Amino acid sequence: MKIKAVSAMTLLAGLLSGLCATSASAQDTVEWLTLGSDYAHTRYSEANKIDASNFAQLETAWVWNGASFDASSGRATPSYVDGKLVFVAGPRRHVIVADAGTGETICSYREPNTFRYEYSMRKDYGKGVAIAEVDGKKVIYITSPAFFLTALDLETCSPLPGFGGQIPVDGFPATGVVDLLADLGHPYDPYAGIPLETGYITSSSPPIVVNGTVVVGNSAEQGYNQSRIENIPGDILAYDAKTGEFKWKFNVIPGPGEYGHETWENDAWQWTGDVSSWAPLSADLELDLVYVPTNGATLDFYGGFRPGDNLFSTSLIALNAQTGERAWHFQMVHHDIWNYDTPTAPILLDVTIDGRDVPAIAQATKQAYLYVFNRETGEPLWPIVERPVPASKIPGEQLSTTQPHPTKPAAYSMQEVTLDELVDFTPELRQQAIEALANFEYGPFFQPPLHRDNDEGKLGALWCPGDVGGTNINGPAVADPHSGIVYVTSVKNCSSRTMVPGEEADTRYAAPTGTTFAQYAVGRGRGSPRHPAGIPLFKPPYSKITAIDLNTGEHLWYIPVGETPVRYTDNPALAGIELGNTGTGSHAVMTVTDTMLMYASQSSDGTPTLFAVDKRTGEQIGKIEIPNSVRYGMMTYVHAGHQFILLQTGSSLTTMALPGWDAGQVGNAH
Repeated sequence: MKIKAVSAMTLLAGLLSGLCATSASAQDTVEWLTLGSDYAHTRYSEANKIDASNFAQLETAWVWNGASFDASSGRATPSYVDGKLVFVAGPRRHVIVADAGTGETICSYREPNTFRYEYSMRKDYGKGVAIAEVDGKKVIYITSPAFFLTALDLETCSPLPGFGGQIPVDGFPATGVVDLLADLGHPYDPYAGIPLETGYITSSSPPIVVNGTVVVGNSAEQGYNQSRIENIPGDILAYDAKTGEFKWKFNVIPGPGEYGHETWENDAWQWTGDVSSWAPLSADLELDLVYVPTNGATLDFYGGFRPGDNLFSTSLIALNAQTGERAWHFQMVHHDIWNYDTPTAPILLDVTIDGRDVPAIAQATKQAYLYVFNRETGEPLWPIVERPVPASKIPGEQLSTTQPHPTKPAAYSMQEVTLDELVDFTPELRQQAIEALANFEYGPFFQPPLHRDNDEGKLGALWCPGDVGGTNINGPAVADPHSGIVYVTSVKNCSSRTMVPGEEADTRYAAPTGTTFAQYAVGRGRGSPRHPAGIPLFKPPYSKITAIDLNTGEHLWYIPVGETPVRYTDNPALAGIELGNTGTGSHAVMTVTDTMLMYASQSSDGTPTLFAVDKRTGEQIGKIEIPNSVRYGMMTYVHAGHQFILLQTGSSLTTMALPGWDAGQVGNAH
């Protein structure tokens, strides 16, 4: 394996952004620019002050309490720039700038209220901010639940002069804000938004700034909460970072004459939508490409009204940041009806394959596949082959006859239900698992959902991985740009949904989007199969971290996430059985540094715990108790010579540091 001193792509990103930190060798300041650390979304840091020799000495440094901002989900990973932490908090998605040494709030900004905000299903789901330099000043960019783009001065949290213009709604500033709805091409009201009969759009991930262009993604309502077939597509928008001037729009549902239009075999492209980019974006500044992961088209689990493969749903798209032109794309699921939306940002790495230096991009997925491409050309690094998959038994549904399967890397979690996958602690427990599955249809990968009145009389169908992963939003992959190793976390699970007539499903929603009932939509569930002993149906580990070397495409090692929960060790049905480490059954929250892989999970008794792992072997080299559970993310930075680990702990942010840090000293070290 060729080890690089530093990834050329990562180094260039820092230089061109004007945000390059003090030399990492000095270790006085090591910044964390985006919610994924860098434009490559590696969640990697050069910080090296915390290592195996002192990890056990970590202690709580300070806690930022978001109660006054009504924060709860804790999905936002802060950026660390110029001695400040920048993040969003609460359903109003307040922008917060805090002192990185003490956690003291320096300034904040809150968008004025609109019905567009009140209706948003993604209010408290903000994942972070974007930061860039304009005329020598650092600027914060955010997208809001109401779907506005705002630019703020980093020092004061005040709206950026000359950016955007006056929004015709009471309370909005005269500058600093762009109404994103104005450039989507649908009739709308500045206060109320797009009529629900037409569709709905919001945001959860921040924009990304690529060589002076702000590229904006979006999100839609959850497809499992839809019952009607009309919506709007989540088209990608771009703006000038200095002025807010509109630059381009990329149509994620192609119209006549556009590439991919033939994959919509009827007129659904005119009136249906979603295909949003709710996961964060990545970028290569040298190539001037932005990478957009997307989710499925309108209605999770049923698409009979939209025959065809449905580009650009459940895809990875590379766009020219200045023009919006498509450089390449790859659709990872054709005609997605499994809710296999692409849940995390793709990771960019430079690797060496058979002696050739290759600019790579890797996309972790709910399918438990890591799809890997040359990020310049879109060519798969290893063949991706189309394999036959089952047909749907739901009336009106027309699935693709094949789906793409990477030949390398291998899948990193269970993808189908077989008897060999069932729990085998004892013959009795195994037989009970078989019996629990008797009323469900199950089998190969891409098993399609069943409707309630199916001819087989089954309660439902199981597909694996389920729509919570494999990989999912709360377990982004991380990577070491020096070694080319990606670390993915996954859970072993399956999903089952009960499909009912759309008109029946519609009664569940007070304000549904669209006008026309779908033939089928998700109804009230009849449950998934359960083991009578209160244990998973499948063999452990129930969750794990897998190290994958992108220089070879091979798995290097895997470890269970956390420790076996007491609900299993104390379960009477498992008395006297050597369980080993089953893993918690939840994704790991990870970051990787110069010295180690760190992840947050739980010890056996449920205590929130931070684990340290040897990056090369997976060997545990330390663990410490932490104050609260971490669900969505963590990051690390060096401020005033001290390395801090920041944990997203629900409504608060908790920082850990080595003994000797001094709040007064580091708080005045900007």
